[in-house]
Amino acid sequence: MRATRRNLRMPAGVPLAAAALLALSAGSASAAIPINQPMTGMATYFNDTGYGACGTQINAGTQLLVAVPASWWTTANPNNDPLCKGISVKVTYKGKTLTLPVKDQCPSCASTHLDLSQPAFAQFAPLSQGVINGISWQFVQTTLSGQSVALSAPVTGSVGGAATPLDAPLTGF
Repeated sequence: MRATRRNLRMPAGVPLAAAALLALSAGSASAAIPINQPMTGMATYFNDTGYGACGTQINAGTQLLVAVPASWWTTANPNNDPLCKGISVKVTYKGKTLTLPVKDQCPSCASTHLDLSQPAFAQFAPLSQGVINGISWQFVQTTLSGQSVALSAPVTGSVGGAATPLDAPLTGF
């Protein structure tokens, strides 16, 4: 029996449709950011300098900021992530609270582990301690000046170019 080759042709629109579906689904599980929902976890500190994951210059040895676990980032390019668009983390430990802007990503941190900048960590414990267990923290929406926004203000991300509330379910997949 002789093998025959069939000439299978793909309709011209199929690659475009596949690319569009990939673009729509590729980076916006942004509903995953639980704004104003308290969590308990741990904190360590870092003192890196250079560009943070949000694409801005940071100096974690002198600035108050936080690196958030990679599991909370929702886009392939972190510069475009909703976490870089006015989201801060409110951290509380032993009666002291700081609201820190998200400026970097912590690829090795578990989902409830924050990497605080060195001066932020020092506000809660001596640097020699290295790890703080039992912190309470939550994502909060802030203005450009760093002020917290009212609880009812929606946080939006982008799904296929359309603004979508972060707590809206993703549909159509």
